[in-house]
Amino acid sequence: MTDVAAALPDVLRWQFQLVWRLAEVHLPVLTDVMCLWEPAAHCWSVRRSPDGSWRADWADAEPDPPPGMSIGWITWHLIWWWSCLLATVEGRIPLPHAQVPWPGSAEAVVEQLRSLSVQWTRVLADLREDDLERSFAYPWPEPRPLKFAFAWANGELMKNIAEIGCLRLLHGAMHAAVQT
Repeated sequence: MTDVAAALPDVLRWQFQLVWRLAEVHLPVLTDVMCLWEPAAHCWSVRRSPDGSWRADWADAEPDPPPGMSIGWITWHLIWWWSCLLATVEGRIPLPHAQVPWPGSAEAVVEQLRSLSVQWTRVLADLREDDLERSFAYPWPEPRPLKFAFAWANGELMKNIAEIGCLRLLHGAMHAAVQT
């Protein structure tokens, strides 16, 4: 029997597809109410600003203890870091967090996340083994091989989708308990 290791780009593509299948379990059933529900008294969320856009709560230094988060905030965070990573991989300058609005509705969030998924799939499709060794500084200030950013992205996506799923299920359970 021959022991053949899969190429790292293939593993990263497989890992992303696995995570995205989980995303497609939770994202299509999100509602505006779920996205804006605050599961705790001290909770980061997205809020309509005076100009009508939706902005995420933010602190430059993470509060201690960290706040709870709404699905809206988590989806905004996902859109922000994923679009920044894609911009950086493609040689563009990423937008600062304050310039990335929340899309304003669950439907728009799902549409934007699916668009990012398509873009990420294209980047992964073009990824070659030697690309993964090039020096890359996002999301860290110190450069390291690009493979770490790709592995981080798949892991961060999995964490964010799991957080969304847990909050979605908690929201459903709490509201079902109230109705019975």
